[in-house]
This record gives sequence, structure tokens and C-alpha cells, in this order.
Amino acid sequence: MILAINGGQDSGAVYKGRKESNDVLSIGRAVAAEVRRHGVTVDETRTSDATVSLNERSAFENRNNYDYFISFHRNAYDPEKAKGVETYTYLNGGAKSKALAQRIQTSLVALGFTDRGVKEANYHVLRETKAPAVLVEIGFIDNTGDNNLFDSKRNEIIKALAKAILAQVGVDYIEPSVSTQPASGQTLYRVMAGSYKSRENAEKQVQKLKAAGFDAVIMIFNK
Repeated sequence: MILAINGGQDSGAVYKGRKESNDVLSIGRAVAAEVRRHGVTVDETRTSDATVSLNERSAFENRNNYDYFISFHRNAYDPEKAKGVETYTYLNGGAKSKALAQRIQTSLVALGFTDRGVKEANYHVLRETKAPAVLVEIGFIDNTGDNNLFDSKRNEIIKALAKAILAQVGVDYIEPSVSTQPASGQTLYRVMAGSYKSRENAEKQVQKLKAAGFDAVIMIFNK
């Protein structure tokens, strides 16, 4: 999977000193980390404020075999005149890109953004990439309400995007552990991930947790 983000000289939309490139870099890197936490390989076209052209983004993707290409953006129109989220696929896009786009769109609308729908467009990164591709506009950078949502629900946006992506590739989302390795004499708080009547189901969950980097063990309780 690959994530594409504006940056460098391509700052994208700008409103009152706020840059699209900064917003989507912050969100994109966090989403990539959250997806990686579940054992999914993610490459990023940009991890700093560097310029990566459209041709470089599509060429980067086409050099490898990726399952999906996801491009994060923020919209702009006429200040305070438009709002909401929309997700794009290429013209007559395939079933995989449409399914991913719908998952992402639904997850963001659930956080309070106005639903502008899943749409089709002849954008370079949708047209020139081999993998099923989507382009996500996470609200309008020139709309105060959308910026407030973007800022106040940043963590929820990251989680919603990660869950949508993971669901599309068939991986269950696992809440991050709140426990840390204690020093001698400290109290350790363990987090339970679930209870199962079937030993087989319990063992499957332990395997998923361990694959995601969590300490996991089966504990038996009798009612």
C-alpha cells in the first residue's frame, strides 16, 4: 500500500497561513503508522516537507506491486462557501477502488463532515497508477467549520481512516495497548482484548495481537 501527500514547493491549498501540505502530512504519517501497527506494509511518497511531483508519485507506485494507492488532500473553493469530504476514484474505476473509497467516505462523514459523496475524476494519480487508487479530500481548508473538525477530531480521523483501510484489506482493527513496561515496584495495568467460549477463537486473537506487536496470553476464567 502506498500513501501520497502534497509537500515542498507544492504546498497545495493555503488559507490564512494554513497549508494543505502540512495538514495532510501530519494526518498521512499518522495513518501510515497506525496501519503499519497491524502488520500491513505501507510506503509513503513523502515523509517530510519535500517536493514530489505528480509524475514522481505515479512512477514510485508503478515500480512496485501495491494493493492500493491512497492520496490525501484538503479541498478549497471560495472561502467559507463550501464544506465537507469527498473521495475520488478514476473514471469507471474498478470494484476495489470504489469499495475503498466508500469505506473512507463513510468513516469521515460519521465524524461530522458534510457528505459530498464518492466521485470520479481524471486526476493524474488516479489515472497513471497501476494499483486501485483513491484520492481523499478531508474537508475544505478555507472553511472554518471543517478546520475545527479537522483539528478537534484529528485522532478520530486517523483512527477512522486506518480502520477503513484495514477493513478493505481484511485486517481487524486492534485498539492500541495502554500498558507500558513497569520499573521494579511499579503497578502494571493489563488490557483485556476479549473473552471467548471457543479456545480456537481465543488462540486466533492471541496470534493477531502478537503479530501486531502486543504481549498476549490466554487466561482461563470459570464462571
